[in-house]
Amino acid sequence: MKVYFDGSRPDHQEALRALWSATYPGQELHGLISDQWKEMGWQGRDPSTDFRGAGFISLENLLFFAKTFSTSFQCLLKKQGGKRATWEYPFAVAGVNITFMIMQMLDLDATKPRTFIRSVFLQMLSENEWTFDLLYCVAFVVMDKQWLERNATYMDFNDVLKSTRAQLERELLMDDVLRIEDMPSYSLLC
Repeated sequence: MKVYFDGSRPDHQEALRALWSATYPGQELHGLISDQWKEMGWQGRDPSTDFRGAGFISLENLLFFAKTFSTSFQCLLKKQGGKRATWEYPFAVAGVNITFMIMQMLDLDATKPRTFIRSVFLQMLSENEWTFDLLYCVAFVVMDKQWLERNATYMDFNDVLKSTRAQLERELLMDDVLRIEDMPSYSLLC
């Protein structure tokens, strides 16, 4: 499942450009290494250095979110809604961390399913190839909702991520949740 981001690969470069275009339509990107990336919440001028934990799939997740639920994506990116902290989470890096958290929750590095939650996920995935991406989008809005409810600051990020994981696990194990769209938190997306 894990494909490392490789800045020398044309398809990876194109995915970065596509993310920029989906995030900032009509705004020219001055280069794959540029201070512009900091606007999106990358740690520095070169976003490729932030993919270490989750790999290329985290870029694909951000791109899916930007294209599929653009209103939710833009609201979270621009930190619209709720009383925001002075020290907010960096949007793009938070997205990479969410991908990594989901990969751990689903135990995707294991060759055989070792958890019931993974079995539930694999059943959903067999019926919809976008299941992981949809779960990612739900996770992002849940994380932001919990962030606001806790009046969290940057230093609380890991605790908020843990509680986000716990909520996702609870919802995925509900009897009436047979697909991501059945999760109660799916309704947070717009």
